[in-house]
Amino acid sequence: DGNIISYDASGDPVAIATGSDGQVLTSTGAGSPPAFETPAGSSMAPAFHAFLSADASKSEGTNVVIPCASEIYDTDNAYNTSNYRFTPQTAGKYFVYVQARGASTNNNLSDAELYIYKNTTLSGLISWNFQGNSINTATFNTTAVLDMNGSSDYIEAQMYLHTNGNQNYTLGGHSVRQITCFGAYKIIT
Repeated sequence: DGNIISYDASGDPVAIATGSDGQVLTSTGAGSPPAFETPAGSSMAPAFHAFLSADASKSEGTNVVIPCASEIYDTDNAYNTSNYRFTPQTAGKYFVYVQARGASTNNNLSDAELYIYKNTTLSGLISWNFQGNSINTATFNTTAVLDMNGSSDYIEAQMYLHTNGNQNYTLGGHSVRQITCFGAYKIIT
């Protein structure tokens, strides 16, 4: 029950072993009966999603790594919650996303940037520019599709707060810390 009947190289009937959910029937070559196999490249892992576990104060004029230290998932243990880097050990293309929310301490938020870095190279960025001095909170995000080599490539999320008169920025804000998040997953190609 549940088996498929095929023929072997001698022309004799043979039962194909039942596959499992998600597998497909695949040719195993001339003279050999087909077999159920998991399709190559059908996994969207490694993948992770991490978020801010505590508010993080940032000063203007510096580039800083966003400290997303709490994981919702990390399929291959490839995200480091100490240095906030994702180092997948599987080569491929990855969809990467970053979102940040926070508040200016002096209600004078004018210019900030959110970055995705691959190794030490800027790979994706969102620049946000507000004019005036009545803005004090904002949420912004950026995405990128990156090739990863599967051995040494890593990615991290960074932000830069432009100098605007002693501005400080607090990422998070009590119940909304999960809005500041960083994640990636392998794209099926």
